[in-house]
Amino acid sequence: MTRFGYTLMTEQSGPASLVEYAVAAERVGFDFEVSSDHYFPWLDTQGHSGYAWSVLGAVAHATERVDLMTYVTCPTVRYHPAVVAQKAATLGVLSDGRFTLGLGAGENLNEHVVGERWPAVDERHAMLAEAVDIITELFTGELLTYVGDHFHVDSARLWDLPDSPPQIGVAVSGEQSVGQFATVADHLIATEPKAELVEQWGALRTDASLDPSRAIGQIPICWDPDRDAAVRRAHDQFRWFGLGWPVNANLPTTESFRRASAFVRPEDVAESIPCGPDLDAIVESVSAYWEAGFTDVALVQIGDESQQRFLDEAAGPLLEALRAAAPSS
Repeated sequence: MTRFGYTLMTEQSGPASLVEYAVAAERVGFDFEVSSDHYFPWLDTQGHSGYAWSVLGAVAHATERVDLMTYVTCPTVRYHPAVVAQKAATLGVLSDGRFTLGLGAGENLNEHVVGERWPAVDERHAMLAEAVDIITELFTGELLTYVGDHFHVDSARLWDLPDSPPQIGVAVSGEQSVGQFATVADHLIATEPKAELVEQWGALRTDASLDPSRAIGQIPICWDPDRDAAVRRAHDQFRWFGLGWPVNANLPTTESFRRASAFVRPEDVAESIPCGPDLDAIVESVSAYWEAGFTDVALVQIGDESQQRFLDEAAGPLLEALRAAAPSS
């Protein structure tokens, strides 16, 4: 059964609003909720970037049923992995075990703020691998001293843990990252519906006699009764989306994203993001994920000004349409 999630996008909504949307999304029937973990918005027009962990703590207490997840946290530059482990364990306690820790290699946009250099991609993946090892060990509740190539941990221990340690998802984009993380993480995360990623991940886990994984994707949509308004909003706030991950991971500022996306036209955005009131068009776009083998898909409704109306008017019928179209197993 495909599960459908709602994205708490810290870049486009303030912290208090995100908590309100989280409650409404649970009420309307979403299965899970994911939060971005940013220091900057992608573009100045988005206008926000609250601290994801404070928001998630409030959401954990304000909701009762939905699973929660970071999508995704970078545990290597802005945060030390030992600190991420503590934050995730605390969220696990506050949510009564509903929290999954989503991790990724990060973007320069959010990590440069602490004044460290931005590593090349291979080094970022090596750092992420060490971080996953550290976090996994700390989730056991045992005392940990760790000396790695990138991180040191000195006599650390987590004192507050949920009954079961939070599961870990890792964002991957190609064969190399799948090979590196399929057998050390619990779940696959990807932002493109690539069947080869899911297939390779599953094969590596089968060969290692590990349990099957969830494959968790995310897709932007821009629902609005007025299609032209939806296209304008998507272009204003999400035109960076089509630049591709090699670009998005390395640009350092919102000004860089503004300049890099200066020649992206509204019609270009509308070709890649379903815009307007047509729920069937949204279902068709999302179907690429379950056809590629993804088990979970989180929707990003673009624009803070549209969130409450989307949740009140469109989310319920959209979830019905998605569940009717998705495979039942």
